[in-house]
Amino acid sequence: MPPAPIRVMAADDHPIVRAGLAAVIGEEPDLEFVGQAANGLEAVALYRAEQPDVVLMDLRMPLLGGVEAIRAIRAEFPSARIIALTTYEGDTDIHHALEAGAVGYLLKDMLPTAVVDAVRVVYRGQRMIPPAVAGRLAEYTPRVDLTPREREVLEYVARGYSNNDIAHAIGRTDETVKIHLKRVFEKLGVAGRTEAVVVALQRGIIHL
Repeated sequence: MPPAPIRVMAADDHPIVRAGLAAVIGEEPDLEFVGQAANGLEAVALYRAEQPDVVLMDLRMPLLGGVEAIRAIRAEFPSARIIALTTYEGDTDIHHALEAGAVGYLLKDMLPTAVVDAVRVVYRGQRMIPPAVAGRLAEYTPRVDLTPREREVLEYVARGYSNNDIAHAIGRTDETVKIHLKRVFEKLGVAGRTEAVVVALQRGIIHL
């Protein structure tokens, strides 16, 4: 009697990506696609209902992000095997996903071929970190994280907002915005607005 197939679910807010993953998984005789979720809340509920062997989890989803969904699932099911999927390769993204409990990390441009191998690898209890991702992770050095407000201000800067525009957007004064930016520059080790945005985008601290 052949062994039971590896049961796989996927969570991604793009229907085309979910359909693609379902098709790829469905073509493998040793894998079985058991469900899909369009956001993090659905992902947690689906995992609870199906308790699959492996989860493919997008990191950027509405209602509840992928990192938060990974944390929620692992808190309830510590042995859950979750592979993070993303278009981003910033070292902060990678670190947060693995810190939350992901045991694999794939960039979406590695799909579809790499995903099948990754599922089998993590099912066997091993980690799946491609060389390109491992390289970015090796570059990661813990720094003082930006506060939610500091990230918000920096995102406005990335969109081209002036200090006055940002002050109006967040309901604070120009002076408060300047203080936030000063702290951002210090934490990122940069000298100005443009460099701060470049570094934050490269590290996955903010996304456009």
